[in-house]
Amino acid sequence: MITADEIRSLIAAGLPCDHLEVGGDGRHWNAVVVSPAFEGKRLIQRHQMVYATLGQRIHDDTVHALSMKTLTPAEWQAAQRR
Repeated sequence: MITADEIRSLIAAGLPCDHLEVGGDGRHWNAVVVSPAFEGKRLIQRHQMVYATLGQRIHDDTVHALSMKTLTPAEWQAAQRR
């Protein structure tokens, strides 16, 4: 079984992250990923970028479900002010 720390490490190794949170129950996961790499990208492209960091773990069902919020640093800053 994969852990939140392992998922966090995989995402951080594949994307530059200004902020990264991962939680879940061992099968269903949620993440907040803040990355400058998301600038100019549509939501689906951002999610694809995160899924790509997980590679085979998505395809072999090690990570069964991942719900995510993908934000640019500016979007994250704006959300923190609310």
